[in-house]
Amino acid sequence: MNAKEMRNQIEEMAQALKEKILNAPDALEIKGNVYYVSQAGRDENDGLSPQRAWKSLDKISHADLKPGDGVLFCRGDLFRGNVRTKPGVTYGAYGQGEKPRIYTWIEDLADPALWEEYDGAQHIWKYTKKILDCGTLVFNGGEYHSYKHIPSYIDGRFVCRHDESKLFDISAELTGNLDIFWHSVEKMTTDPTVKNGKTEDFPIPEVNGTYGDLYLRCDQGNPGSVFASIEAVARRHGFVVDQDSNVRIDNICLRYIGCHGISARGKCSRGLHVSNCEIGWVGGVIQHYKGTDPNYPQGGRGTVTRYGNAVEIYGGCDQYTVENCYIYQCYDAGITHQKTTNGEKIEMTNVLYRDNLVENCVYSIEYFLDMTGGDTESYMENIEICGNILRRSGYGWGQQRHNKHTPAHIKGWSFMNVARNFKIHHNIFDCSAFRMLHTVAVKDEYCPLYDGNTYVQHLGGMLGQWGGNEEKEPDVEIFDARAAEKIKKIFGDEHATVVAAE
Repeated sequence: MNAKEMRNQIEEMAQALKEKILNAPDALEIKGNVYYVSQAGRDENDGLSPQRAWKSLDKISHADLKPGDGVLFCRGDLFRGNVRTKPGVTYGAYGQGEKPRIYTWIEDLADPALWEEYDGAQHIWKYTKKILDCGTLVFNGGEYHSYKHIPSYIDGRFVCRHDESKLFDISAELTGNLDIFWHSVEKMTTDPTVKNGKTEDFPIPEVNGTYGDLYLRCDQGNPGSVFASIEAVARRHGFVVDQDSNVRIDNICLRYIGCHGISARGKCSRGLHVSNCEIGWVGGVIQHYKGTDPNYPQGGRGTVTRYGNAVEIYGGCDQYTVENCYIYQCYDAGITHQKTTNGEKIEMTNVLYRDNLVENCVYSIEYFLDMTGGDTESYMENIEICGNILRRSGYGWGQQRHNKHTPAHIKGWSFMNVARNFKIHHNIFDCSAFRMLHTVAVKDEYCPLYDGNTYVQHLGGMLGQWGGNEEKEPDVEIFDARAAEKIKKIFGDEHATVVAAE
């Protein structure tokens, strides 16, 4: 089979997996009470039948649910907001049609009454309501998206990232069609910041829970009239799991999520199981302004850290599974487990990422264990990444980031990453804008074992890194005529399939 035939086969396999995921049947076993939620419901109901369904996500988040209970969303319905999970509860779907959808913002912005002219000469419009920070705007279901302008915040002023001597001016900076800017100084806080070699208290904007003003440049006229739909990727998580144990999320469509699609964190998140879900257009909102930016060593420009990931555990975990999900257009990672330990012992065990289709994310799958603060005991164990089709890392909207040199299909960075029994096998890695693989640890023995994977990359592009960095950082390998030899010799994949993309 030649390279073109192989690429066509991968395309067919990806489309077949996508159809399988989007049309997955409902097959959950729920031992406790089953509660139903639909657009036609009422929160005053008891929720115990489709005819007495609840209506809102807020009702679900505050309901007295018990371990073993289930919450089922009506297929074909759209719910706005987010869900705070409860331990041991399953969240799924019922009925006929497309997966139930959860979007974070309160409304579709494609209404001319929701926009007022801000600067007619520059075609800039202002959303008439206060809104949470937006990672981007998505037009006509993904046909177009916005470029988000984020100034630096230094010495109490918003300044241009490209020139910190210039104050940020909306009319001067929003020069491209569909550019956006979100602005709020409603809340301020202080943060210890190193400045001129000294630690100082420095006022910074507090964006968590803050509402502000949204500006959009639209050269065609009032955006509410120009587009059939405008969805705000607003600053909320889709499902907030935190440390709730044994949460199952199945057959849900999560779109337009400004933070993380599904977010768990803490000392140890146990038993999180995500399956048959569609998760797309995630992240891009401001996590925080803090300190100075290491990506700009030539100046003092303020750091702007942005969310987010489709499915994330930040902290310890056990029995964590993500399988048969279609994930796309994430500002950061499709799937991840990660933690900077700060002296705390963290264990990440029994993690399985299987049979997922991930497309157009900056990182298809990310992991890291950054052992800091004197921590020497943390580890990962029994990590398996298999059967996934991972495509076009770094080709999605997340590449509007300033640090464009980070994309990878498997992104482990170059931390301690102490691991045992870490296997990456029988996946398809289909083209990356930068490294395909970034799997470095302090020692070779902690790095993942590769076997039976398919590697597709442009000649002259990057294959990536594997190995211990205790003495020095391993070389970044180039995908060239010797790619198959390198994959076998350096990455240890004895049964690899290697394809040069046109």
